[in-house]
Amino acid sequence: MDRLTAMQVFVTVVDCGSLSAAAQQLDLSRPVVSRYVAELEEWVGKRLLHRTTRRLSLTPAGTDILPRCRQMLEYSEDLRNTVAEPLDAPRGLLRITSSTSFSQTLLIQAVVEYGRRYPQVAVDLVALDRTVNLVEERIDLAIRMTTRLEPNLIARKLGVCHSVICAAPSYLSRHGTPTRVEDLALHNCLTHSYVGKSLWQFERDGVPASVAVSGSISANEVTVLLQAVLAGVGIGHMPAYSAAPLIRSGQLAQLLPEYEPTLLDMYAVYASRKHMPATLRTMLDFLAERFAKLEL
Repeated sequence: MDRLTAMQVFVTVVDCGSLSAAAQQLDLSRPVVSRYVAELEEWVGKRLLHRTTRRLSLTPAGTDILPRCRQMLEYSEDLRNTVAEPLDAPRGLLRITSSTSFSQTLLIQAVVEYGRRYPQVAVDLVALDRTVNLVEERIDLAIRMTTRLEPNLIARKLGVCHSVICAAPSYLSRHGTPTRVEDLALHNCLTHSYVGKSLWQFERDGVPASVAVSGSISANEVTVLLQAVLAGVGIGHMPAYSAAPLIRSGQLAQLLPEYEPTLLDMYAVYASRKHMPATLRTMLDFLAERFAKLEL
């Protein structure tokens, strides 16, 4: 049995939802497709698909083996491309995920520039406001901002993300401008669901400070909170990459600039250091070089 072909057939059957649709896409007969799946099941020693006249679904073993088959196919494709092309010319698909706000600002700019350097690479940019399972969701690279990275993750530090405290002039004209960190407790502070939900932390001249905050709106995505801050609803704790252009234009005012909000480390998280495709390796190097130079 050609195991790689059997894996490709199995993955295509799952993606297409039926043996007949997979056969059409692969330009194979339906019996041949069925035979490849059966041979793969015999090799792994487990049934991979539940088959009925109306529907097809994965067994627990099929669910477990599917992401591994996808990974093996990607390794095979990368090996073929490495032989066919010089190492300095990566090619193929690279799936990247990050938060919506970061994807819309710095990451898309980086992806565009990377594409100019490596035109044979296609990037699938997945903007998500949640942590993903890289293997299950077929993600090659995830960008995460955090103060504490889980120790079991494989990651490369790309840079540091700075934040600012800011508000719209309309809010400040109605409620006054805080002059001390403690004053924030008296204001409507719009908070992120996962970062600084009820406590904002700062540092001033090496001395830590913190204040308990609350407000009328909390959200899991910076873009949403930023719109509320712009509308004059309250005070925001925003990443500099989102707020800085609005501060420069006068749409927002930076508050308490002498206090530095807690820094977030920026990491590139990926599934494995082994058999790293040229696309992933060059993207990691590119992002590390690009973001190390930026004051985020």
